[in-house]
Amino acid sequence: MNKPFDKNVNNAATHAKYLSVWDIQAYYGESYIVQGVSFDIHEGEILALLGRNGAGKTSTLRAIARMDDPALKHGEIWLDHQPLHLMKSHQAAAAGIGLVPEDRCIIPGLTVEENLKLAQIAPPIGWSLERIYELFPRLKERRTQEGITLSGGEQQMLAIARALARDIKVLLLDEPYEGLAPVIVQEIAKTLKIIRDQGITTIIVEQNAVAALKLADRAVILDTGTVVFDGSAQEVLEDEALRSKYLAI
Repeated sequence: MNKPFDKNVNNAATHAKYLSVWDIQAYYGESYIVQGVSFDIHEGEILALLGRNGAGKTSTLRAIARMDDPALKHGEIWLDHQPLHLMKSHQAAAAGIGLVPEDRCIIPGLTVEENLKLAQIAPPIGWSLERIYELFPRLKERRTQEGITLSGGEQQMLAIARALARDIKVLLLDEPYEGLAPVIVQEIAKTLKIIRDQGITTIIVEQNAVAALKLADRAVILDTGTVVFDGSAQEVLEDEALRSKYLAI
């Protein structure tokens, strides 16, 4: 997949449904966290997955990525005709799921470039280092610096870049704006739009709902583990009562 970086590619929201989540139910121990969540997302779309704390957003992301917690007890997840619900996490990653967790998981003791190269140690390999550095010039400048010594915004860039180093189809982002200054949030949002324009589908979980909605094409809102809204991001931005009820903004 090491094709040249092309800022003119734009596949956003022009294809049939690409990722389908159907009636997934997931548990942490005996706690019923995800209670029948269903939604579709099209290839090249950005979907904002929103809700109050404890609504089940992160658990839904982790279920899509096939992490051990929460345990998926019911439902189906399909990615481009592949049954993710039947896979382990490493199989889902090989199928094209890239999860960027809230804590970013930058590996201590490794430089920026070593973190990226480690992601490419086994196939399927995604973007080349050259292409990654074109999108993230700041990482190129700091490629010999230990990853965990970067600023918060730079660490988030590295975590996203590391996902792109794999051949991903869907990028899952858990709280990418947390703790970042507004100017850095804007920079990362601009980068995510470029990634979207390369045809990569993105789901973003974010407490900064307004920033996520301004970035996204569509929004799904969860409340106590169930879907209470599925529609355009612009509709949520324009509906003050909806935002107040489910997002407290």
